[in-house]
Amino acid sequence: MRRRELVLLLGGAVAAPAVLRAQQKAMPVIGILNIFSPPTSPGEVGRGPFWQGLSETGFVEGQNVVIERRWAENDRLPALAADLVSRKVDLIVTGGGAPPAPAAKNATSTLPIVFTDVGDPIGFGLVASLAQPGGNLTGFSNLTVELEPKQIELLCELVPQAAEIALLVNPNNEMTERHIRTAQGAARAKGIELAVLKATTEAEIDAAFAAVAQLRARGLLVAADAFFRSRLGQLVALAERNAVPAIYWNPVFVAAGGLISYGTDRDALFRLAGIYAGRILKGAKPADLPVPQPTNFKLVVNLNTAKALGLTVPPSILARADEVIE
Repeated sequence: MRRRELVLLLGGAVAAPAVLRAQQKAMPVIGILNIFSPPTSPGEVGRGPFWQGLSETGFVEGQNVVIERRWAENDRLPALAADLVSRKVDLIVTGGGAPPAPAAKNATSTLPIVFTDVGDPIGFGLVASLAQPGGNLTGFSNLTVELEPKQIELLCELVPQAAEIALLVNPNNEMTERHIRTAQGAARAKGIELAVLKATTEAEIDAAFAAVAQLRARGLLVAADAFFRSRLGQLVALAERNAVPAIYWNPVFVAAGGLISYGTDRDALFRLAGIYAGRILKGAKPADLPVPQPTNFKLVVNLNTAKALGLTVPPSILARADEVIE
């Protein structure tokens, strides 16, 4: 082999890894900051509405976009947000309610952030307005407090003899006072009493259900909260053990054996979040992407649980249900 050919060959061998690194770096990276624990089936992580929306804009994980996942497990949000920023991701998407969004916002004023499932984006200081976010954040609000009158109405349809129901809230949630005021107003309008129960720990959740048994409450409304979502199994098991008809904001409770849920259609919300993420990767600015209010809502009923509780689900609810678990 001639010297010139050898030099060219060796030069190509050295350059190849550098070219590969450059190609890898050119692939955009989305950092996902989620307050919950990792899913038990890792293979399902990339399959869902968010990835569907992302693919609609031309991005497929592993092909032309990289996903960096951070699971906070109800803790470490600021540190994990800072870690994503230090890794120079192109975009941060937050999930699991309001807490991850401020953590991401505090970690960077320049990287684009798409938040999901936040009840009051303006009140949390995430955006200047829904129509014109005005900074490096945009995303999708989630109606929770506003849906409580409807949730109480559904609970009263399921348990028409109820003279009192209970509301379970997390006092550490910044929306708690709004939850209480709204639920109290809705209960008065229905002519029933409302008992407010508070819990910030697993033990306090146990105590709250013990209190429901001692009260005259014939039903329970669980207010939307990331901590309660993380204690899904405990809440559903206690409702079953204490024979408490409970209504939730998220259908994952019903899929796990809960009675009924009514809330924002999260599949539609996360799909739109994926579309926003793709648009930002293509050059759109968060400040120019408005924060839409939810328009799709989902009612899910578990007939097996109703039967175990000795309840007959009225035809009026079954006719409106988006999903019935039998």
